[in-house]
Amino acid sequence: MTEGPGRDTEAVSRFVEHFAAQLVEAGLPRMPARVFAALLASDTGTLTSAELGEQLRISPAAVSGAVRYLAQVHMVSREREPGSRRERYRVHSDQWYEALTNRNAIIKRWEDALREGVTSLGADSPAGRRLAETLAFFEFVEGEVEAMMERWRVHRDEMFGQG
Repeated sequence: MTEGPGRDTEAVSRFVEHFAAQLVEAGLPRMPARVFAALLASDTGTLTSAELGEQLRISPAAVSGAVRYLAQVHMVSREREPGSRRERYRVHSDQWYEALTNRNAIIKRWEDALREGVTSLGADSPAGRRLAETLAFFEFVEGEVEAMMERWRVHRDEMFGQG
């Protein structure tokens, strides 16, 4: 799909597939990675299911499953077109922030489970000490991510204006 004037459709397609492959290597499922990369490469940051299907040469079911996954991990949102039943899928400029924030909520749940494990196993047992160290690691990561995201907001505002 060509959006901008003079846009090289093949070059865009190569970027989408290359970036999607990098996301797959990092653990994202293949189809959500391709849909996310296509949205990211879109000038408007929005595409319909039909547009995604056409650009990526995938079925409506594949688009639906990919978008459902991406929405669950807060990487895209669904928007209803005014006066239509069609939905557009949008990638936001803060998608990385949202994805990390969502991961932080998961880490908090892991921390709660680990605290319970330390109590259940006993902090002085080998397993309890191992869980306590794992808990300390996640608490450290959580604090670092929060501090890093605050630094990112300041940096982003300096580079791109208010977000």
